[in-house]
Amino acid sequence: MVEPDTASPRRGRRSTSEDEVLLDRELADLPPKLRWREWMLRVEAVIFAAAEPVGRETLARVVGKDCSIDLLIDDLQEELRDRPYEIVYVAGGWQHRTRSRFAVPIRASQASTRSAAPALSDFEAMVLTAIAYFQPITRGDLSKIFGKEVSRDTIASLRNAGFLASGPRSPTPGAPYTYVTTKHFLSAFGLQTLGDLPDIEALEDAGLVGRQLLDEVSLVEAEDDGLSEGR
Repeated sequence: MVEPDTASPRRGRRSTSEDEVLLDRELADLPPKLRWREWMLRVEAVIFAAAEPVGRETLARVVGKDCSIDLLIDDLQEELRDRPYEIVYVAGGWQHRTRSRFAVPIRASQASTRSAAPALSDFEAMVLTAIAYFQPITRGDLSKIFGKEVSRDTIASLRNAGFLASGPRSPTPGAPYTYVTTKHFLSAFGLQTLGDLPDIEALEDAGLVGRQLLDEVSLVEAEDDGLSEGR
């Protein structure tokens, strides 16, 4: 948790650009080992305080111009090797994460966690899965996949959770909106890119999606291919 600045109202209104000017990035007056240690602490503090994964450009603002972010992160990860949390690379940046083996005791404690993802219904989770794999996709195509209407409320719930954003307009009649997943979706599910999604056939093998869903998806894809050839 970041302590509030209580020195004075004027100081509290200081702009971000002023903070950047006042920050000594190079730390030239420190010996190399202490300078490296201070850079490590700064980078860890930024990652810890951030609500979303922190990118390289952001971290570069708090260290010297010749400092290697990758080497700093390597040293931080080594330092945290025996701790219940770690620094991981997800969604284009670094983030503090509790190690997966501690998930059960954390849930058992019933403690409120700052990174808890919104609870999704089974159907919302299935809709999100379909969007993740077949984006950009319209609500109409989602309804075809599931054999029933995917309501605006379902889409709104996923958007409010930060998992969805509007994609490009569909080239089909009426030019309906499509939907795509967000960077927050990648972060919440520990993915670097959409390429890290498991093979959808593997999801079926694991019982996470049904054969009917895969068959409907194949049908929608075939219809889309037919439209593309006709244009």
